[in-house]
Amino acid sequence: MRKARSVFIWALVSLCMIVLITLPVNLQTQLITSITVVTVMALIKILKGEGTWRLVALAFGTSIVLRYVYWRTTNTLPPVNQPENFIPGLLLYLAEMYSVAMLALSLFIVATPLPPRPSRAANPGRLPHVDVFVPSYNEDSGLLGNTLAAAKAMDYPADKLHVWLLDDGGTLQKRNSGKLLEAQAAAARHVELKQLCQDLDVTYLTRDRNEHAKAGNLNNGMKHSTGELIAVFDADHAPARDFLLETVGYFEDDPKLFLVQTPHFFINPDPLERNLRTFDKMPSENEMFYGIIQRGLDKWNAAFFCGSAAVLSRRALESQNGFSGISITEDCETALALHGSGWNSIYVDKPLIAGLQPATFASFIGQRSRWAQGMMQILRFRFPLLKRGLSIPQRLCYMSSTLFWLFPFPRTIFLFAPLFYLFFDLEIFTASGGEFLAYTFAYMLVNLMMQNYLYGSFRWPWISELYEYVQTVHLLPAVVSVMLNPRKPTFKVTAKDESIAVSRLSEISRPFFVIFAVQIIALVITLYRIYAEPYKADVTLVVGGWNVINLIMAGCALGVVSERGERALSRRVRVNRRCEFGANGKWYAASIEDVSVHGARLHIFNKQLDEMMVGAPGEIRFRPYSGAELETLPLIVRNIEPSGDISNVGCQYVPKSALDHRLIADLMFANSGQWTEFQASRRRNPGLIRGTIWFVGTALYQTSRGLVYLFRSMRPEREAQQQAAKVNAG
Repeated sequence: MRKARSVFIWALVSLCMIVLITLPVNLQTQLITSITVVTVMALIKILKGEGTWRLVALAFGTSIVLRYVYWRTTNTLPPVNQPENFIPGLLLYLAEMYSVAMLALSLFIVATPLPPRPSRAANPGRLPHVDVFVPSYNEDSGLLGNTLAAAKAMDYPADKLHVWLLDDGGTLQKRNSGKLLEAQAAAARHVELKQLCQDLDVTYLTRDRNEHAKAGNLNNGMKHSTGELIAVFDADHAPARDFLLETVGYFEDDPKLFLVQTPHFFINPDPLERNLRTFDKMPSENEMFYGIIQRGLDKWNAAFFCGSAAVLSRRALESQNGFSGISITEDCETALALHGSGWNSIYVDKPLIAGLQPATFASFIGQRSRWAQGMMQILRFRFPLLKRGLSIPQRLCYMSSTLFWLFPFPRTIFLFAPLFYLFFDLEIFTASGGEFLAYTFAYMLVNLMMQNYLYGSFRWPWISELYEYVQTVHLLPAVVSVMLNPRKPTFKVTAKDESIAVSRLSEISRPFFVIFAVQIIALVITLYRIYAEPYKADVTLVVGGWNVINLIMAGCALGVVSERGERALSRRVRVNRRCEFGANGKWYAASIEDVSVHGARLHIFNKQLDEMMVGAPGEIRFRPYSGAELETLPLIVRNIEPSGDISNVGCQYVPKSALDHRLIADLMFANSGQWTEFQASRRRNPGLIRGTIWFVGTALYQTSRGLVYLFRSMRPEREAQQQAAKVNAG
């Protein structure tokens, strides 16, 4: 009876919505309705309405979106007998409908995400054996040493913790390569990493051939290990001490659990954050996914494996013959297969690892190209909507995750659509200026407000659009290529330990300057057409305003591709730990103020330190989280800066043994609480108005910075041409 009543209520509400959406009204009524809805949504936001009020606001916004879709479908498409207008008009319409569909999937997933799960401490008497896999291909031994040392130092019984380095860079195939330099490099790596593993008391494992990329490497690790659970960490993802204690306990609660996934936290900025200098004040791009979307997916038992920072059930993996390897995104593909077989997943929203992001814009694009191509392969080969074994919510969740990577197509259309009218006078959107205001502008405003409701302090206004724009230029051909040949893409490791010593333009920046120049020309044409064709001024102003938004976005992107040089080799993290500093046979009371994977800055309570110490060897003694005894880490003094009664001393580590790597990992990675605190310090919501003002100001500054970088890059070319001219003249 109750079920029948619910169906009746749902049908009644749906009927009322259809009537309201399709109700014919004049332009003035539509405009008043839009203003009313926007006002109500704004009031609910200002009054910090949560729970039911949040859903009410989203429902109001949805009504405006659906009203726009109905109007857009029935009133704005160009006539079919005008193909020059109809074809681009239809492409624009499809791009908008894609955006509406993705908004609908987002509402379904994250309208009411699960709150962060409370800490689930493992039962000390029932701790399972855990194999820790660190797959590697070409990473530096120092980076691997820190990750392996951090994994080995996790707070877990030593007899139940087995750490493995799975080295795909020293395989027999690579050591026997016909290319002499490649073979020698692989052989040297093989010897070096075997010794590193021996020193750290972890197991080194390689294989004969590099087959099926990372999935094949992980499956080879499974063949040689026996632990009930498998923890996976990328080579640059160092775990905190409490990683296993915060995750393995969930497997005791649910025998059908195959995955406990935790967020990927990064200690360095991505190229956008570094070049725009937003890393310390604005949430990172990945925080929207790990802070909101994964919790929304978790609500529907659809949180998926992200390749690292996760614990998986061996029994579950063996039921599907290990990690899947058809696509180059083996993580999501593996989760899809296991969810389809009736296994469950859990997402723990607590940063328990610290990793590295690509430093250069080219590496960033390379990483995103692999993700996009892998998701397209999953869409092509697995098609989640028809995947057997998945519940309907799981199907929608996986479709959202895969369809998202089609964004380069609508982004490209949104970028060029205004130019069809401004350059060629094509009418691909049949509407007056007033209708644009009442329907399109209202839809755009409501869309932004709904995004702010959904993601709030996890994603500032316009940042998603900027990330999508800077990726679109290079991801579009990558997505097209995988659609034409879905088996063509191969797994490529993303370089993450790069550094940029000198400020320069990215090697893949040229298309962004070309697009910016075209939009400047379009702006000039807009002004001319307003003057020359006053009878079309309303439409020209609307289309010109659309182009101005694109121009602001393109200008900001010029700053993104203008790579800032950095003196520091690695990112520093603030800490506050007492220690003793020793040099020349003397010891001084000190505190460690900040650390990186290469060095530390100390405050030493002695203003009389001799500057002759610079370049001299020294030591610090401190108490690791893992022990009660003081340990000593060797270093070299790089600089001394007196400040009042203390001296600021910059030091560089000089690791000489496995213990030294463990101490570096203890200083840098052991305390997961510092990552939570840092994330919390960036999570604030500037609101739609302040956020938009901030973005426009940032875009204007970054436009000028990008143009300066462009002129600087042209200077050496001009000087070379002048020199050549002098030589020729002589």
